[in-house]
Amino acid sequence: MNKYAENPLKTRADVQRLALDLIEPLLPCLSPGKARLHLGDTGAAYDGAIAGMEGFSRVLWALVPMLAGGCPGVERLWEIWREGILHGTDPAHEEYWGDIGPFDQRMVEMAVMGMALCMIPGRFYYDLPDAARLNLYRWLNQINLYEMPQNNWLFFRVLVNIGFLNVGMPADEGRLKSDLDSLETHYCGDGWYYDKPAQRDYYTLWAFHYYSLVYAKYMSGRDPERCARFIERTKEIMPRFAAWFDDAGRALPYGRSQTYRFAQGAFWSACALGGVTAEGLGWGEIKGLLLRNLRWWMSRPIFDRNGILTIGYGYPNLIFTEGYNAPGSPYWAMKVFAVLALPEDHPFWTAEESPYAPPAVLIDQQARQLVTRVDDQVIAYTAGNHAYEHTHEDEKYEKFAYSTAFGFSVVKEAGTLRKGAFDSMLALRRPGELWHGRSGFEDYALSEEATRCVWRPLNGVRVDTLIVPFGRWHLRRHDISTDTALEAAEGAFAVPAEAPGPRPCDGIQTERQEDENHALARGPLGSTAIFAMEGYERGEVVVPESNTNVMCSRTLLPTLHAKLQPGKTRLVCVVCACTGGDAPETIPEEVLEFAKQYL
Repeated sequence: MNKYAENPLKTRADVQRLALDLIEPLLPCLSPGKARLHLGDTGAAYDGAIAGMEGFSRVLWALVPMLAGGCPGVERLWEIWREGILHGTDPAHEEYWGDIGPFDQRMVEMAVMGMALCMIPGRFYYDLPDAARLNLYRWLNQINLYEMPQNNWLFFRVLVNIGFLNVGMPADEGRLKSDLDSLETHYCGDGWYYDKPAQRDYYTLWAFHYYSLVYAKYMSGRDPERCARFIERTKEIMPRFAAWFDDAGRALPYGRSQTYRFAQGAFWSACALGGVTAEGLGWGEIKGLLLRNLRWWMSRPIFDRNGILTIGYGYPNLIFTEGYNAPGSPYWAMKVFAVLALPEDHPFWTAEESPYAPPAVLIDQQARQLVTRVDDQVIAYTAGNHAYEHTHEDEKYEKFAYSTAFGFSVVKEAGTLRKGAFDSMLALRRPGELWHGRSGFEDYALSEEATRCVWRPLNGVRVDTLIVPFGRWHLRRHDISTDTALEAAEGAFAVPAEAPGPRPCDGIQTERQEDENHALARGPLGSTAIFAMEGYERGEVVVPESNTNVMCSRTLLPTLHAKLQPGKTRLVCVVCACTGGDAPETIPEEVLEFAKQYL
């Protein structure tokens, strides 16, 4: 039984209980010196000792705000983590966290300690013995000695240095200014920052904005102009980001690091910590966005039998994760508990939880998305997005559409459609070779009516794709130029073949239909259909390999097939996504009339 799902998550006490309940199962996994957590044996880009330190440190994102807020029950846990900090920063102790080097993962884990020096200086610094203070300072100050990635990591050094300033220890103020100036170059407008060019994802929210709001809270007296700018940018992005959340509390599965899960709500927690509201997003709306998302996550099968977070998204799944996802990495989600630093009588906690209704259609030029709301789901149509260096980056950024209900799928192996799981994508191949979806773009355009992208999946092949939303439907038109014969497969959304969690073996029924004109699949959590309008030969419901979809381990994928001869070909289809079981078996008349203008 999932004990977390039993928590109503309505009050400050409920949220505090969740934080404590999430930490409790970790205690048996602590090392003898309490400086590391061993949560599993899967590997990451860094060694196991660093992974253990990472897991230990990420719990502090919850413990520090709880200490600041005087939450009952936290003192016992703090004594354990305090012991770990003393040992981890002591070069003479066998569990010393070690001397770091350039581009070191331990720089990431220092950020919360910088925040702690600002938020709870007494508990985190002044209460330590003199030798322990010096050890803590020496270990943290290593972040000023080495180079790091020129992206959101710069904020880790910013937080450490403002922590030093707050407790009167020597800070590298030159580095601080240089880092803040460099971070300014990542701002691209409308509230958006980027880690890499053309990449807009959750890192803007749970990294750039989260840390900038911590900076603004504790540095307003020293750097008022910059702090005001940080807050204004937060207000700009609040309504844009709110559009990523549906009425059920689900946020858009999109981009990298999805294993951080309910860190999706950390932005709203940081807004509350920083006292930031916006037009249409008052305390009740912010509270609703945060708590609905937490409730949804707690209902998912994302924990092991001991109640420890797993690597994955909607369920345990290593296939789609990044090389920097160690067993303790999912506890980055603890950043959501910053709101526990606020007292019981803060407006966030006293406000009535309120719904928020963004526009039915929102165009976001910076994120290169057309975000729509229909029924109880959010669907984002993308154009011109491309990421760098990440696992399954094409699937995480370049699908035609991303749904809060159906998520997206990743490729296991591109030799077959079953292993490729090409949902929300046109896949192309030369006969007998590997399938290729969209990866990069030559040109793109975005309006409130449509997205357009020109891409080249293979040498000698050019595709000009137009996507036009129409309620729960959308139209796809591809103008393809090729110098060789091709096979094409066009996938709708992937439908869960079963509901998550324990269930009777024979309690779930699915339905699939296919013919020369369409393919349709209905499951317990929704249905989707794809209908040929021009250029396709037949429909098929592909059964993808298990664990390819981020939301559900087993799916059905309605797909259209086509064969292309050298020259120019146009493919046109319409796709329906229904969160109920009501995908139609024929195209409704109004959809036909809508589609005719694009033939």
